[in-house]
Amino acid sequence: MYEFDYHRASSVADALSALGKAEDGTVISGGQTLLPTMKQRLASPSDLIDIGSLDELSGISADGNGVTIGAATTHATVAGSGDVNKAIPALAALAGGIGDPHVRNLGTIGGSIANNDPAADYPAACLALGATITTNNRSISADDFFTGLFDTALENDEIVTGVTFPRADKAAYMKFANPASRYALVGVFVAKTGEGVRVAVTGAGEDGVFRVEEMESALAGDFSSAAIAGISVSSDGLNNDIHASPDYRAHLIGVMARRAVDAANG
Repeated sequence: MYEFDYHRASSVADALSALGKAEDGTVISGGQTLLPTMKQRLASPSDLIDIGSLDELSGISADGNGVTIGAATTHATVAGSGDVNKAIPALAALAGGIGDPHVRNLGTIGGSIANNDPAADYPAACLALGATITTNNRSISADDFFTGLFDTALENDEIVTGVTFPRADKAAYMKFANPASRYALVGVFVAKTGEGVRVAVTGAGEDGVFRVEEMESALAGDFSSAAIAGISVSSDGLNNDIHASPDYRAHLIGVMARRAVDAANG
C-alpha cells in the first residue's frame, strides 16, 4: 500500500471540501473494495476521505411508495431491516446474500453502487426496480447512473447520499455465485411494478449491469417462467474469464431469470 493522507469527514460538506482540496482524493465508506485494491497497489489515492461514520448518510425510511436507504447503510442493516423486508423482500434477500458476514457488516450500499463492479448485486436491483440514486447535487435514475464497467454518471464533486427503491408488486433476485467470493457469475433481478416489468442482469456483461428487453416484453404479457423459457440471450458482449465462458453465462441468464420469476410468484 502506498502512502496517503486520511481524513475522517464530520459531514458531507466537510467530505466535499476535503475532496476538493486533495490532489487525487477518494471517498471511502466500508472499504471492502477500495482497501484490498490499495493493498495490491492497484490504486494509490493521495487522500482517503472517510464518510462511513456520518449519521446523515445512514438509515432506512419507508413510505407507501417505497424505501429510501442512506448511502452509508451496511448490507447487513438492509438485510435485517423490517421496513425493507416488508416493502421489498427481494431487496433484503439480495443484501443478505452479499459476500460473507464481514463484508455485509462493513460494506455499504452507496459504496457498492458508486463502484459499479460488474459482478456486484445492488446494480441489478437498482436497474430492475427503477431506483433513483441521490447525490449531494442531484437525483439520477438508475437507467442513467450505470454507464459502463466500474463507471457511473457521478461527477468528481459528487457523493452518493442515498438510494430510493419503489415498491414492487412482485420481485426476486437469483444469482449463480462464485463459491469463494460470493460475487455473481450471473445474477438476475426480476421486478413487476406499476411501471411494467424489468429484468436486470449482473455478473455477465462486459459493460456491467444490463436489461433484457425481450424477457421484459414476454413477462409483461405473461408473468411466468414459461413465458421466457424459449428466449435465448446472445453471448456477444458477455464476460469470458477463468470462472465461466460467454456461452455458459448466456445459459445461466436464462436459468436464473426463470428461477427469479418462479420465486417472485411465490
